[in-house]
Amino acid sequence: MTTKLRGEFMIIIDDNSGIPQGKETVCALGLFDGVHRGHRYIIDKAVSQAKASGRASAVFCFKTDSMTSKGHDGRLEMLLDDEQKRDRIALAGADYLYSPVFSELKGMRPEEFVRDILHGKMGCTAAVCGEDFTFGRGAVGKAEDLVRLGKKYGISVTIAPPLQDGDVTISSTLIRKLIRQGEIVKANDLLGYHFGFELEVEHGFQRGRTWNFPTINQSIPRGRVLPRFGVYCSVVRFGDKVYEAVTDIGLKPTVEAELTRPLAETFIFGYEGDLYGKKVELQLYEFLRPEKRFESIEELKSEIRRNTLQAAVYFKENPVL
Repeated sequence: MTTKLRGEFMIIIDDNSGIPQGKETVCALGLFDGVHRGHRYIIDKAVSQAKASGRASAVFCFKTDSMTSKGHDGRLEMLLDDEQKRDRIALAGADYLYSPVFSELKGMRPEEFVRDILHGKMGCTAAVCGEDFTFGRGAVGKAEDLVRLGKKYGISVTIAPPLQDGDVTISSTLIRKLIRQGEIVKANDLLGYHFGFELEVEHGFQRGRTWNFPTINQSIPRGRVLPRFGVYCSVVRFGDKVYEAVTDIGLKPTVEAELTRPLAETFIFGYEGDLYGKKVELQLYEFLRPEKRFESIEELKSEIRRNTLQAAVYFKENPVL
């Protein structure tokens, strides 16, 4: 399978395929759950090494939604869904991607992984990983074990130190924390792109239309990291169209007494049309205020007008179009 995104091509390896025989690769190794600046640092090193040596570049990472994490109902809260993750790896310039489900390989011993997956399936002759990279059953294989096993199978290994932003180490854990706290500007800086969702537009109660604020509704699925509930300056993208917007994320305590799933409700500036059933990308730019319950619908409508004006002023000072 070949995927194309904004002019970038990448071949997807699956369980029934591998790198063409005789082709050598430089592989970036990691979970790359956010493809943030720290992850890009590792992928970029692999892509640069590949280009300089006439080899192909490849990325190995497990599907994020197949991973587990203690402390979050057993599931890892995703910064990106796997389709977004694949697209960002393609944009990084990788020639190949192998992203299996974790359970398919979790029983492999470290040497089996290096021999059968890296050397055998991926044609890997050089690898780049972070200092905290682990592999093999029970995550017993460490970066230094990869160096040792790599020598046995003809794979040179580069271990990249964590990427720093000033005195801060860029990590998915820190970025998740910032997003949950509503510190979206800091999170976006460490990500290297604007955090958001790419979700289908659903039918809502259409109250906004009666208030002259027609909105689109997108339910945020379980398993995604949740931003702090509240109102954000945002940008909406679909097809080749880009619109400035204002988004309310939360449970709508004033009007949605029975809402149980977090909802992103977005008013798109200057857009008139029907997006129901379409997949729309939502990006968060600036946190305006936390979610709150209003005493009346009129008070809520007044606050919506104020937040819309705030967002318009923000985008006048920080244009994205």
